[in-house]
Amino acid sequence: MNNCLFCKIIAGDIPSTKVYEDESVLAFRDIAPMAPTHILVIPKTHIGSVAEISAENSAVVAHIFEVIPQIAKAEGLENGYRVVSNCGDDAGQSVHHLHFHILGGKKLSLEMA
Repeated sequence: MNNCLFCKIIAGDIPSTKVYEDESVLAFRDIAPMAPTHILVIPKTHIGSVAEISAENSAVVAHIFEVIPQIAKAEGLENGYRVVSNCGDDAGQSVHHLHFHILGGKKLSLEMA
C-alpha cells in the first residue's frame, strides 16, 4: 500500500518510537497519546482492518495477541490496560492498516468515545 502511513513506518520511511519488533509485528508509541501509555501494535503485512482478517492472515493476529501482554508487562502495566481496534470510518479508524491500541498507565474511564 503506497499511501499507507503504517506501511511507511514499517519500511522506515517515517520515524517511530519502537517498543517492540519481530519478523511480523511492530509496536510503537502513538504520537497523540490518549493515556500515559499508548502503544500501537501492527502487523508488518498490510491488513486493512479487523474486517479483513481471514484464515490466510489470522496467524499474525494471533501472534499480536501473544505479544501484547509482553509489551504491557515491559511497560509496567500491572494494574491493567485496554486493547482497542477501530474498524472503519464510522468507528474512528484513521489509518486503514490493522492496528491495536494498548492504553494504560492510569485508571481508564468506562465511557466509550
